[in-house]
Formats: sequence, structure tokens, C-alpha cells
Amino acid sequence: MSRYIASVIALALTAILFTSLRWTDQDYSWEADESVAAVLEALGEKPNAKPDFSVDGVSAEAGKELVLYGITKGPNGRKVSKQSKHFVCTTCHNIQREDPDLSVVDPQARLEYVHEKGMPFLQGTALYGVVNRTKFYNGDYEKKYGDLVKPARNNIREAIQLCAVECSQGRELNEWEMESVLAYLWTIDLKMNDLLINEEDAKKVDAALNGKGNKKEAVKLVKSYYLQASPATFVRPPDNRRTGFEEITGNPENGKLIYESSCLHCHKNGEYAFFKLDESRFSLDYLEKHIPRYTRYSLYQVSRWGTSPMAGKETYMPNYTLEKMSNQQLEDLRAYIELSDN
Repeated sequence: MSRYIASVIALALTAILFTSLRWTDQDYSWEADESVAAVLEALGEKPNAKPDFSVDGVSAEAGKELVLYGITKGPNGRKVSKQSKHFVCTTCHNIQREDPDLSVVDPQARLEYVHEKGMPFLQGTALYGVVNRTKFYNGDYEKKYGDLVKPARNNIREAIQLCAVECSQGRELNEWEMESVLAYLWTIDLKMNDLLINEEDAKKVDAALNGKGNKKEAVKLVKSYYLQASPATFVRPPDNRRTGFEEITGNPENGKLIYESSCLHCHKNGEYAFFKLDESRFSLDYLEKHIPRYTRYSLYQVSRWGTSPMAGKETYMPNYTLEKMSNQQLEDLRAYIELSDN
């Protein structure tokens, strides 16, 4: 019996290993956890902005502390002033992968994925893999930030700075802080096993790496497996807030996931917001009462238009783009809130 159990365990471990590697019947010129950027560079692609470690005080560890806590120690060993009194990067951005398929935009697939992983469902695109992207503040963000997005659209440092000042309502990062944040972001760049690359394409990439294929085509192949930019479409709330989006029936079970993974991320115990929410009937009834109203407490209003900072209350709510929360998901959230009466 013990030999049988050992055999079963060995087979299970082998299956897990093969699944994690994805390409199991052939050796390739990269490891499963190889940096996508390193593979692209080997194919002749110029790497995206790399941190400048010649600047005094730069370290990935300091960058990680700035991203997670908004504060770290400077080159002199003393704590710097907090980057923002109101938010940190992870208020709106996950630092882990949040999409099962990095090449498509699917808010429902993302919701289910982050729920399974115990992560929040947020307005901002994941910082995981951000250094592999080439464009930032895409789509309709120009409507919100105007000309401020122009220098940030093709420059990750400018994008980080815009986020620090406008989105976080904080101060500018100085040079060593900026390079430290960039250094940390390069520790959470995309790896080859993040891509759902099929075996046929993997063989083409491998051939190009070994001088037996077209490198430019191989670069295109690799990049086709993840988005180069995160699209952003601003949409209006329903015309009639009492009836909501027509011909959409809300799913309260899915709405519960959204409430727990999104609303409570910022509002539970006033974590990042002055408006507090919890799982109680009191909170849900309050939200239900405001659904049809034109106030900052209407789920339609805040989800699609967000809120603006107020005097004495600089924390605000960023809007959800269509790519980050679908109209179906909004109706799901409403269905869950209204179900609190039952």
C-alpha cells in the first residue's frame, strides 16, 4: 500500500510540474520563469526603461516600500516624508497578476481570478507587468487629466509621476525614489510562464532565438500574448437610474463578490475613504436608497464618474472604466445590494 501511495504522489507531483512549465515535450532556450523582457532582448528588441542604479540610494527594496507603504528610508538612513497622506499604490493597483489571459480584456474573468487568489477587484491596472507595457493613461484618461497625459503616454517615469501627484494626491517623487520604484517594478515584470503561448508559437520563438527563424516575427508572437497598453473607456451611468441598464438582469452572487472585493477594499473601516461601509444591512440599505439618486453615494454615479477631492477630504473615488467593470457587473452589484431586504 505504501508503495502505491508513493507512486500516486510521484505522478501527481510530475503532473503539477509539467503543468507549471506548460511546454513539456521539448527543451527551449528559456526557463519557465524567464523574464519576457530578457527573451525579447535576446531577439533584438530594445528593453523598456530600466532603473538607473548609479543614482545614490536606489534600491528595489526602497521602491517596494514606497509602492506598498508610501514611505521608506532615504540615502541618509532617515525616513522620507510620506509620498501621499491619502493613498498608496496598492489602493488602486494590484502587484500580482490579475488576469487569467494577459492578452484580452475581460472584467468578469478578472473578477473571478482575483477572488480565487484573495485579491481585490480594483480600478487601476495591475502593476505586475507594467514595465512590459509601452503606453500608459490610455483611451479616455485624456478626458480626465487633459494635457497631463501627453508626456506620460509613452514614458513610464512620467506615468508614475502623474499617478503620484494626481491620482495619489501626493508629492512628486524625487530622482532616487523614482528609480527605486522602477527597480521594484522590474522585479514584478512578466515571466514566460505567464503567457499562454501555444507549443507551435513557442517552437517558432525558440527557433528565432537559435538563429533559425525570423526574430522580428518572433518578437511579434511573444508580444501578442500580452497587452502592450491597458485600454480605458469612460461610459455614462444608465439614463434611468431607477430601472438601471435595460435588458440586463443582475446576479446577486456575482454582485457579492464585487462588493467584497471592490467596495470594501477601500471603504471597510474607512481604509482609504472617509465613507465607511461594512457587510451590515445598515450599509446595504443606505446604498440601496441612493441607487436612483444623483449623489456621490449612488453606485451608478461613483462607479462611472467617480468623485472629486473635497476640502478637508482629499480622498476621492476613481471611476471604473468599462474595461474594469462592465454594465452587467454594475447590475450584479445592484442586485446584491437590493437583496439585503430579503
